[in-house]
Amino acid sequence: MTQTHINIAMLAHVDAGKTTLSEALLYKSGSIRKAGRVDNKDAFLDTNEMERNRGITIFSKQAVFSYGGCEFILLDTPGHVDFSAETERTLQVLDYAILVVSGTEGVQSHTKTLWKLLAKYNVPCFIFVNKMDLAGANKGIAMAKLKSKLSDNCVDFDTVDTDEFYENIALCDEDLLVKYEEGNLQKSHIVKAIKDRKIFPCMFGAALKLKGTEEFLDCIYN
Repeated sequence: MTQTHINIAMLAHVDAGKTTLSEALLYKSGSIRKAGRVDNKDAFLDTNEMERNRGITIFSKQAVFSYGGCEFILLDTPGHVDFSAETERTLQVLDYAILVVSGTEGVQSHTKTLWKLLAKYNVPCFIFVNKMDLAGANKGIAMAKLKSKLSDNCVDFDTVDTDEFYENIALCDEDLLVKYEEGNLQKSHIVKAIKDRKIFPCMFGAALKLKGTEEFLDCIYN
């Protein structure tokens, strides 16, 4: 991204690992010395006693971190459907959103609700499929579900710079297809397509073990 200041929010169905990913990104950016855990009640962003006791995010909160010369304001939103009004208020001030999907549970009911809200407010979105270290998580199945239940324009960015990657990018938009066929598909074209909600970058990892989190941060920054 060429921006020097980005407002970005975490959204997810409850228990997908949204707060855990927030902790991982803050840790990888050097903003906190240790990534907290929801189950240990020491997550940096779950500051309310009720949140710590229940192990869920109830109130939207923010943290500021720098990465690659860019300042990010990271908003952690509630994942529970009971607090979706709090989440919707947050969407109105965003440059980008991060939608966290459980690698074992897949696209859930509230995930679809959040997806519709992102479309309503025209918010560009990155997707992080979490908990890929757990039994039952399958990347191929998860990617297929993202395409069928969210958008055909969900693209696996773990395969960046491969022929398959550029082919998948080209299929997302007519202009991108023309540029690809002409041999002129540039990074700037992909960045613009993400901003225009023509591409939804998807990456896979395990936030609790910090797997794939630095790569995801690089994807958002770059």
